[in-house]
Amino acid sequence: MKHIFTPFLVLFITLSFSSCIKEELKNNECDILSAWVEGEEYEEYFYQSSQMRIDNIPSNSTEIVFQVRTKTGLPLIPVYFALTPGATIEPANGSLQDFSQGPVTYTVTSEDGSWTRTYSVDFQKVSTSVSYLFSFEHVAVDTFTSGSTYHTFYEVEDGTRRNHWASGNAGVAILHSDWTPEQFPTYSTANGYQGKGVCLNTQSTGAFGEAFGKPIAAGNLFLGKFNVNAVLTDALKATEFGIPTSQQPVKVSGWYKYHPGDEFTNASMQVLPDRVDQGHIYAVFYRNQDAQGNPVVLYGDNVLSSDLIVSKARLVPAATDEWTHFEMTFEGGTADPAILAAMGYSYTVVFSSSKDGDTFEGAIGSTLYIDEVTVEFEN
Repeated sequence: MKHIFTPFLVLFITLSFSSCIKEELKNNECDILSAWVEGEEYEEYFYQSSQMRIDNIPSNSTEIVFQVRTKTGLPLIPVYFALTPGATIEPANGSLQDFSQGPVTYTVTSEDGSWTRTYSVDFQKVSTSVSYLFSFEHVAVDTFTSGSTYHTFYEVEDGTRRNHWASGNAGVAILHSDWTPEQFPTYSTANGYQGKGVCLNTQSTGAFGEAFGKPIAAGNLFLGKFNVNAVLTDALKATEFGIPTSQQPVKVSGWYKYHPGDEFTNASMQVLPDRVDQGHIYAVFYRNQDAQGNPVVLYGDNVLSSDLIVSKARLVPAATDEWTHFEMTFEGGTADPAILAAMGYSYTVVFSSSKDGDTFEGAIGSTLYIDEVTVEFEN
Protein backbone atom coordinates (compact mmCIF):
# COMPACT_ATOMS: atom_id res chain seq x y z
CA MET A 1 0.00 0.00 0.00
CA LYS A 2 1.38 3.42 -0.96
CA HIS A 3 1.60 5.99 1.85
CA ILE A 4 1.37 9.72 1.10
CA PHE A 5 2.83 12.15 3.64
CA THR A 6 1.40 15.65 3.38
CA PRO A 7 3.50 18.59 4.58
CA PHE A 8 1.12 18.96 7.51
CA LEU A 9 1.56 15.31 8.54
CA VAL A 10 5.34 15.57 8.23
CA LEU A 11 5.35 18.70 10.37
CA PHE A 12 3.04 17.06 12.93
CA ILE A 13 5.27 14.03 13.23
CA THR A 14 8.38 16.21 13.43
CA LEU A 15 6.91 18.40 16.17
CA SER A 16 5.61 15.38 18.08
CA PHE A 17 8.99 13.68 17.89
CA SER A 18 10.75 16.89 18.92
CA SER A 19 8.32 17.20 21.84
CA CYS A 20 9.23 13.76 23.07
CA ILE A 21 12.95 14.46 22.73
CA LYS A 22 12.56 17.80 24.52
CA GLU A 23 10.72 16.07 27.36
CA GLU A 24 13.51 13.53 27.73
CA LEU A 25 16.20 16.21 27.52
CA LYS A 26 14.43 18.92 29.52
CA ASN A 27 17.41 19.20 31.87
CA ASN A 28 19.55 20.26 28.90
CA GLU A 29 17.75 23.62 28.73
CA CYS A 30 19.62 26.71 29.89
CA ASP A 31 17.32 29.72 29.47
CA ILE A 32 16.42 32.73 31.58
CA LEU A 33 12.62 32.92 31.78
CA SER A 34 12.23 36.02 33.96
CA ALA A 35 14.45 38.65 35.60
CA TRP A 36 13.64 41.08 38.40
CA VAL A 37 14.98 43.44 41.05
CA GLU A 38 13.79 43.27 44.65
CA GLY A 39 13.95 45.88 47.36
CA GLU A 40 12.25 49.20 48.10
CA GLU A 41 15.64 50.92 48.15
CA TYR A 42 15.91 50.38 44.38
CA GLU A 43 12.44 51.63 43.43
CA GLU A 44 13.59 55.25 43.17
CA TYR A 45 15.72 54.38 40.14
CA PHE A 46 12.68 53.12 38.18
CA TYR A 47 9.75 55.08 36.78
CA GLN A 48 7.31 52.37 37.85
CA SER A 49 7.65 49.38 40.15
CA SER A 50 6.35 47.16 37.33
CA GLN A 51 9.52 47.99 35.38
CA MET A 52 11.55 46.19 38.04
CA ARG A 53 10.45 42.86 36.53
CA ILE A 54 10.77 41.41 33.02
CA ASP A 55 8.75 38.25 32.27
CA ASN A 56 8.31 35.97 29.27
CA ILE A 57 11.84 36.48 27.96
CA PRO A 58 11.91 34.99 24.43
CA SER A 59 14.15 32.00 23.85
CA ASN A 60 15.77 33.85 20.92
CA SER A 61 16.84 36.76 23.15
CA THR A 62 20.13 36.95 25.05
CA GLU A 63 19.87 40.60 26.11
CA ILE A 64 17.88 41.79 29.13
CA VAL A 65 17.47 45.54 29.64
CA PHE A 66 15.94 47.36 32.61
CA GLN A 67 14.84 50.96 31.96
CA VAL A 68 15.87 53.44 34.69
CA ARG A 69 15.58 57.16 35.34
CA THR A 70 19.34 57.66 35.51
CA LYS A 71 22.55 55.68 35.82
CA THR A 72 24.19 58.43 37.88
CA GLY A 73 24.74 57.13 41.38
CA LEU A 74 23.39 53.69 40.46
CA PRO A 75 24.36 51.40 43.39
CA LEU A 76 25.27 47.73 43.31
CA ILE A 77 22.04 45.96 42.41
CA PRO A 78 20.94 42.32 42.88
CA VAL A 79 19.12 40.83 39.89
CA TYR A 80 17.14 37.64 40.39
CA PHE A 81 16.33 35.12 37.67
CA ALA A 82 13.84 32.33 37.01
CA LEU A 83 15.64 29.64 35.01
CA THR A 84 14.63 26.51 33.16
CA PRO A 85 14.42 23.51 35.53
CA GLY A 86 17.71 22.50 37.10
CA ALA A 87 19.79 25.23 35.44
CA THR A 88 22.32 27.33 37.35
CA ILE A 89 23.63 30.85 36.75
CA GLU A 90 26.94 32.64 37.24
CA PRO A 91 27.36 35.26 38.74
CA ALA A 92 25.10 33.87 41.45
CA ASN A 93 21.36 34.47 41.35
CA GLY A 94 20.59 37.63 43.34
CA SER A 95 24.22 38.63 43.85
CA LEU A 96 25.13 42.33 43.97
CA GLN A 97 26.54 43.58 40.66
CA ASP A 98 27.81 46.91 39.30
CA PHE A 99 25.73 47.98 36.27
CA SER A 100 26.83 51.63 36.35
CA GLN A 101 29.57 51.09 33.77
CA GLY A 102 27.63 48.92 31.35
CA PRO A 103 26.08 45.45 30.99
CA VAL A 104 27.04 42.44 33.10
CA THR A 105 27.43 39.04 31.44
CA TYR A 106 25.69 36.05 33.03
CA THR A 107 26.24 32.42 32.03
CA VAL A 108 23.44 29.87 32.42
CA THR A 109 24.42 26.18 32.57
CA SER A 110 21.98 23.32 32.07
CA GLU A 111 21.43 20.82 34.88
CA ASP A 112 23.54 18.11 33.23
CA GLY A 113 26.32 20.60 32.45
CA SER A 114 26.36 19.92 28.72
CA TRP A 115 24.93 23.27 27.55
CA THR A 116 25.63 26.90 28.42
CA ARG A 117 24.20 30.22 27.29
CA THR A 118 25.43 33.74 27.95
CA TYR A 119 23.16 36.71 28.60
CA SER A 120 23.89 40.44 28.74
CA VAL A 121 21.98 42.25 31.50
CA ASP A 122 21.95 46.03 31.44
CA PHE A 123 20.34 49.08 33.08
CA GLN A 124 19.76 51.86 30.55
CA LYS A 125 18.60 55.44 30.98
CA VAL A 126 15.48 56.21 28.96
CA SER A 127 15.94 58.73 26.14
CA THR A 128 14.16 62.09 26.56
CA SER A 129 15.11 63.68 23.21
CA VAL A 130 12.40 65.78 21.56
CA SER A 131 13.39 64.32 18.17
CA TYR A 132 14.87 60.94 17.39
CA LEU A 133 16.43 59.98 14.04
CA PHE A 134 16.62 56.31 13.06
CA SER A 135 19.16 55.93 10.24
CA PHE A 136 19.49 52.11 10.31
CA GLU A 137 23.25 52.28 9.98
CA HIS A 138 23.85 49.85 12.85
CA VAL A 139 23.26 46.25 11.83
CA ALA A 140 24.13 42.97 13.55
CA VAL A 141 24.04 39.41 12.22
CA ASP A 142 22.19 36.98 14.49
CA THR A 143 22.47 33.20 14.23
CA PHE A 144 19.32 31.21 14.93
CA THR A 145 19.42 27.75 16.52
CA SER A 146 18.60 26.30 13.10
CA GLY A 147 21.89 27.68 11.79
CA SER A 148 20.51 30.41 9.55
CA THR A 149 21.68 34.02 9.92
CA TYR A 150 19.65 37.21 9.66
CA HIS A 151 19.98 40.95 10.25
CA THR A 152 18.88 42.83 13.35
CA PHE A 153 18.88 46.62 13.67
CA TYR A 154 19.92 48.64 16.69
CA GLU A 155 20.66 52.22 17.69
CA VAL A 156 23.61 53.70 19.57
CA GLU A 157 22.92 56.51 22.03
CA ASP A 158 25.63 57.99 24.27
CA GLY A 159 27.78 54.98 23.45
CA THR A 160 25.08 52.54 24.53
CA ARG A 161 23.52 49.97 22.21
CA ARG A 162 19.72 50.24 22.11
CA ASN A 163 17.89 47.22 20.73
CA HIS A 164 14.67 49.06 19.97
CA TRP A 165 13.89 47.38 16.64
CA ALA A 166 12.52 43.90 16.00
CA SER A 167 11.28 41.88 13.04
CA GLY A 168 9.73 38.49 12.30
CA ASN A 169 12.99 37.07 10.92
CA ALA A 170 13.42 34.65 13.82
CA GLY A 171 10.03 33.11 13.01
CA VAL A 172 11.03 32.52 9.41
CA ALA A 173 14.34 31.02 10.57
CA ILE A 174 12.44 28.10 12.11
CA LEU A 175 11.76 26.82 8.58
CA HIS A 176 15.14 27.57 7.01
CA SER A 177 18.38 26.21 8.42
CA ASP A 178 20.73 27.51 5.72
CA TRP A 179 19.46 30.98 4.82
CA THR A 180 21.70 34.03 4.76
CA PRO A 181 20.51 37.55 5.77
CA GLU A 182 19.53 38.74 2.27
CA GLN A 183 17.15 35.77 1.87
CA PHE A 184 15.00 36.84 4.82
CA PRO A 185 11.93 39.13 4.62
CA THR A 186 13.77 41.93 6.48
CA TYR A 187 17.39 42.81 5.83
CA SER A 188 19.85 45.69 5.56
CA THR A 189 20.57 47.18 2.16
CA ALA A 190 23.63 49.23 1.26
CA ASN A 191 21.50 51.38 -1.07
CA GLY A 192 19.44 53.40 1.39
CA TYR A 193 18.37 56.98 0.97
CA GLN A 194 21.50 57.91 2.90
CA GLY A 195 24.00 55.14 3.58
CA LYS A 196 22.31 51.91 4.65
CA GLY A 197 18.57 51.34 4.67
CA VAL A 198 16.05 48.57 5.34
CA CYS A 199 14.50 46.27 2.72
CA LEU A 200 11.20 44.56 3.57
CA ASN A 201 9.85 41.97 1.14
CA THR A 202 6.92 39.57 1.18
CA GLN A 203 7.89 35.92 0.73
CA SER A 204 6.35 32.47 0.48
CA THR A 205 6.67 30.33 3.61
CA GLY A 206 6.57 27.14 1.54
CA ALA A 207 4.61 23.93 2.08
CA PHE A 208 4.84 24.03 5.89
CA GLY A 209 3.46 27.54 6.05
CA GLU A 210 0.63 26.74 3.66
CA ALA A 211 -0.32 23.68 5.73
CA PHE A 212 -1.00 25.98 8.69
CA GLY A 213 -2.80 28.66 6.69
CA LYS A 214 0.22 30.98 6.86
CA PRO A 215 1.46 30.87 3.24
CA ILE A 216 3.31 34.21 3.21
CA ALA A 217 5.60 36.20 5.47
CA ALA A 218 5.56 39.97 5.00
CA GLY A 219 8.75 41.85 5.69
CA ASN A 220 8.25 43.87 8.86
CA LEU A 221 10.19 46.09 11.22
CA PHE A 222 8.82 47.62 14.42
CA LEU A 223 9.74 49.19 17.73
CA GLY A 224 9.28 46.40 20.25
CA LYS A 225 10.18 42.73 20.60
CA PHE A 226 9.58 39.52 18.68
CA ASN A 227 8.81 36.47 20.82
CA VAL A 228 9.64 33.42 18.74
CA ASN A 229 8.09 31.16 21.44
CA ALA A 230 4.61 32.17 20.23
CA VAL A 231 5.15 31.62 16.49
CA LEU A 232 3.65 28.12 16.26
CA THR A 233 0.91 28.62 18.86
CA ASP A 234 -0.38 32.15 18.22
CA ALA A 235 1.57 34.05 15.55
CA LEU A 236 -0.10 37.39 16.30
CA LYS A 237 1.18 37.21 19.90
CA ALA A 238 4.77 36.93 18.67
CA THR A 239 4.91 40.64 17.83
CA GLU A 240 5.12 42.69 21.04
CA PHE A 241 4.77 46.33 20.04
CA GLY A 242 6.08 49.34 21.90
CA ILE A 243 8.87 50.86 23.97
CA PRO A 244 8.18 53.01 27.06
CA THR A 245 8.39 56.79 26.73
CA SER A 246 8.06 59.85 28.95
CA GLN A 247 7.04 62.07 26.00
CA GLN A 248 4.07 62.04 23.66
CA PRO A 249 5.01 61.51 19.99
CA VAL A 250 3.39 63.91 17.52
CA LYS A 251 4.89 63.15 14.10
CA VAL A 252 6.79 60.48 12.13
CA SER A 253 8.60 61.22 8.88
CA GLY A 254 11.13 59.49 6.64
CA TRP A 255 11.86 58.12 3.18
CA TYR A 256 10.52 55.08 1.35
CA LYS A 257 10.24 53.21 -1.97
CA TYR A 258 7.49 50.67 -2.65
CA HIS A 259 6.77 48.11 -5.36
CA PRO A 260 3.77 45.71 -5.04
CA GLY A 261 4.10 42.06 -6.05
CA ASP A 262 2.38 40.68 -9.15
CA GLU A 263 -0.36 38.46 -7.68
CA PHE A 264 -2.38 39.17 -4.54
CA THR A 265 -3.36 35.96 -2.73
CA ASN A 266 -5.43 35.15 0.37
CA ALA A 267 -4.56 32.83 3.24
CA SER A 268 -5.56 29.86 1.06
CA MET A 269 -3.19 31.01 -1.70
CA GLN A 270 -6.12 31.82 -3.99
CA VAL A 271 -5.30 34.62 -6.43
CA LEU A 272 -7.57 37.67 -6.04
CA PRO A 273 -7.18 39.46 -9.39
CA ASP A 274 -9.05 42.59 -8.23
CA ARG A 275 -6.63 43.22 -5.31
CA VAL A 276 -3.29 45.03 -5.46
CA ASP A 277 -0.94 44.70 -2.53
CA GLN A 278 -0.13 47.74 -0.41
CA GLY A 279 2.61 48.55 2.04
CA HIS A 280 1.81 49.89 5.49
CA ILE A 281 3.46 52.47 7.75
CA TYR A 282 1.86 53.29 11.08
CA ALA A 283 2.62 54.44 14.61
CA VAL A 284 0.71 53.94 17.87
CA PHE A 285 0.92 55.67 21.26
CA TYR A 286 -0.76 53.77 24.09
CA ARG A 287 -1.13 53.38 27.87
CA ASN A 288 1.14 50.55 29.00
CA GLN A 289 -0.76 49.67 32.18
CA ASP A 290 -4.35 48.58 32.70
CA ALA A 291 -6.76 49.92 35.34
CA GLN A 292 -5.33 47.52 37.93
CA GLY A 293 -1.75 48.65 37.29
CA ASN A 294 -0.73 45.51 35.42
CA PRO A 295 1.81 46.00 32.60
CA VAL A 296 0.36 45.97 29.08
CA VAL A 297 1.93 45.38 25.68
CA LEU A 298 0.06 45.46 22.38
CA TYR A 299 0.19 42.51 19.99
CA GLY A 300 -0.56 41.89 16.34
CA ASP A 301 -4.23 41.30 17.11
CA ASN A 302 -4.88 44.61 18.91
CA VAL A 303 -2.11 47.07 18.01
CA LEU A 304 -4.58 49.20 16.04
CA SER A 305 -7.75 48.50 18.03
CA SER A 306 -6.92 48.41 21.76
CA ASP A 307 -8.94 50.63 24.11
CA LEU A 308 -5.63 51.74 25.64
CA ILE A 309 -4.55 53.54 22.46
CA VAL A 310 -4.26 57.31 22.95
CA SER A 311 -3.31 58.33 19.41
CA LYS A 312 -2.04 56.83 16.17
CA ALA A 313 -0.82 57.72 12.70
CA ARG A 314 -1.22 55.66 9.52
CA LEU A 315 0.00 55.82 5.94
CA VAL A 316 -0.40 53.58 2.89
CA PRO A 317 2.63 54.41 0.72
CA ALA A 318 2.04 54.87 -2.99
CA ALA A 319 3.93 52.64 -5.40
CA THR A 320 7.16 54.35 -6.51
CA ASP A 321 10.65 53.32 -7.61
CA GLU A 322 12.12 56.62 -6.37
CA TRP A 323 12.95 57.54 -2.81
CA THR A 324 9.90 59.47 -1.61
CA HIS A 325 9.46 61.52 1.54
CA PHE A 326 6.57 60.68 3.88
CA GLU A 327 5.17 62.43 6.92
CA MET A 328 2.31 61.41 9.20
CA THR A 329 0.85 63.08 12.27
CA PHE A 330 -0.58 61.37 15.35
CA GLU A 331 -4.31 61.86 15.76
CA GLY A 332 -6.29 61.17 18.92
CA GLY A 333 -6.17 62.14 22.56
CA THR A 334 -3.63 63.62 24.95
CA ALA A 335 -1.62 61.80 27.59
CA ASP A 336 -2.02 62.43 31.30
CA PRO A 337 1.12 64.45 32.23
CA ALA A 338 1.69 62.69 35.54
CA ILE A 339 1.33 59.23 34.03
CA LEU A 340 3.51 60.23 31.09
CA ALA A 341 6.26 61.49 33.41
CA ALA A 342 6.21 58.08 35.11
CA MET A 343 6.73 56.25 31.77
CA GLY A 344 3.14 55.05 31.80
CA TYR A 345 2.89 55.10 28.00
CA SER A 346 4.62 53.31 25.14
CA TYR A 347 4.86 53.98 21.44
CA THR A 348 5.72 51.97 18.35
CA VAL A 349 6.46 52.62 14.70
CA VAL A 350 5.71 49.78 12.28
CA PHE A 351 6.67 49.09 8.66
CA SER A 352 5.30 46.22 6.57
CA SER A 353 5.67 45.22 2.92
CA SER A 354 2.07 43.88 2.90
CA LYS A 355 -0.67 45.79 4.75
CA ASP A 356 -2.70 42.62 5.35
CA GLY A 357 0.30 40.43 6.00
CA ASP A 358 -0.88 39.84 9.58
CA THR A 359 -3.76 37.83 8.12
CA PHE A 360 -1.38 36.23 5.60
CA GLU A 361 -2.81 38.05 2.61
CA GLY A 362 -0.59 39.88 0.16
CA ALA A 363 1.57 39.49 -2.92
CA ILE A 364 4.83 37.59 -2.95
CA GLY A 365 7.51 39.98 -4.14
CA SER A 366 6.04 43.16 -2.62
CA THR A 367 8.98 45.28 -1.49
CA LEU A 368 9.18 48.29 0.83
CA TYR A 369 12.42 50.22 1.40
CA ILE A 370 12.72 52.45 4.48
CA ASP A 371 15.39 54.90 5.65
CA GLU A 372 16.07 58.06 7.70
CA VAL A 373 13.00 57.89 9.94
CA THR A 374 12.43 60.71 12.44
CA VAL A 375 10.03 60.61 15.40
CA GLU A 376 9.19 63.99 16.91
CA PHE A 377 7.80 64.44 20.42
CA GLU A 378 6.05 67.24 22.26
CA ASN A 379 8.61 69.57 23.76
